[in-house]
Amino acid sequence: MIRPIVHDPFFLVQKSEPAEASDKAVITDLLDTLRANLDGCVGMAANMIGIKKRIIVFCRGSKQYVMVNPQITSGFEPYETEEGCLSLTGVRKTKRYRKITVKYLDQDFRSKTGTYDGYTAQIIQHEIDHCDGILI
Repeated sequence: MIRPIVHDPFFLVQKSEPAEASDKAVITDLLDTLRANLDGCVGMAANMIGIKKRIIVFCRGSKQYVMVNPQITSGFEPYETEEGCLSLTGVRKTKRYRKITVKYLDQDFRSKTGTYDGYTAQIIQHEIDHCDGILI
């Protein structure tokens, strides 16, 4: 189900709780909402649809991916950039890593580890910040 986007900074700065297998419907709603907003969005965190769970989704090319309870385990080559956000107006400066390693569960709650770089790494970092209550 496509859900409305949350714009309330007070809600968005609250840390998300770990997701559990009972949260699978959240994954479906998050993917549906991302697909409905592809014209202005390449990633979303569950709190952006009003659910404080550590679930993110993002695009890589034409495919969408899910990370449940993602944790960045390493980051390489820090840099400064500017980002926008579907939940907030404007663009803000932030620091990111060009390459990251992330430990997470996939949508079937199987343990995974992946290394990402470039724009994909930037998107993942932005969405994990949402889970941690960090707004750029």
